[in-house]
Amino acid sequence: MSRTLPPLNALRAFEAAARYESFTRAAEELGVSHSAISRHVRGLEARLGVQLFRDAARGVALTAEGGHYLGRITPAFDVISEATEGLADTPAGRVVLNSEPVFAAKIIVPLLAKFQRDLPDVELRLIGSNELADLDRYEADLAVRYAKTGQLDEPSDLLSDAAIYPFAAPGYLKGDVLRPEDLNTVPLLRDRGGNIWIDWVKHAGWDVTVPDPPWRMRAALALEAAVHGAGVYLGAADGTYLDETAGRLVRVSQVGLQQGAFHLLTSGQAGRRKAVRAVRAWLLDHTQALRSAKDQPIG
Repeated sequence: MSRTLPPLNALRAFEAAARYESFTRAAEELGVSHSAISRHVRGLEARLGVQLFRDAARGVALTAEGGHYLGRITPAFDVISEATEGLADTPAGRVVLNSEPVFAAKIIVPLLAKFQRDLPDVELRLIGSNELADLDRYEADLAVRYAKTGQLDEPSDLLSDAAIYPFAAPGYLKGDVLRPEDLNTVPLLRDRGGNIWIDWVKHAGWDVTVPDPPWRMRAALALEAAVHGAGVYLGAADGTYLDETAGRLVRVSQVGLQQGAFHLLTSGQAGRRKAVRAVRAWLLDHTQALRSAKDQPIG
């Protein structure tokens, strides 16, 4: 049976550029030049006799025809990818994981060597960023997200609901114990938006006014600041585990506040790939100790 098929490279260039609405990002994904993407797309438009993109303020935007075409060929690429993966005995291929920076640096990165041993044919691309990757546009296959309420609107897996404690460098506080009077004499650092110190103090039962810090560093910087003796850090026990076990931080109160959780989201289409399913299962297995605030070793 004869099929009307444009050149595969042109289709790949269009599909990637259409998902991102960016020739530059498509070029990065496919490992080619911006001009190559542009050439393939223009050639495809000429072959089909339709305009797939229009110029936009930032890059390009899909026309109605382009959007319709994308909706038809992306599932086709997914089917081909799944069929190809199905021929392999073991999970293989590239998996992109987007994660909140502290979770990425303190939990996932220390496990990478073990990951490489366990899944040697899977290339894990870890992106630590506060910017939320759009799973619908295939910007990532998996994403770690924090929800203060402990719930997300989308289906997800619980990764960690470790409680929040105050931490400081050893010897920073007298007796390595946080007292109510310390709150107005030492810098208060935190890993979440809003002043979660107020919530923690209320949970601890202290009758003290909590000063509002004049500015807030991002979580990764706040944690490092505490490690180097620049204040008391209020954060979840999962992100501080390595520094605590290495003696760089001490828990200066045993009062833990259960607030929020980290979840793992899986892209709907990508979740059908063997490699993505393997990474998801591996992450859930190796973070099991972080759930229900067990504060146990991970790995």
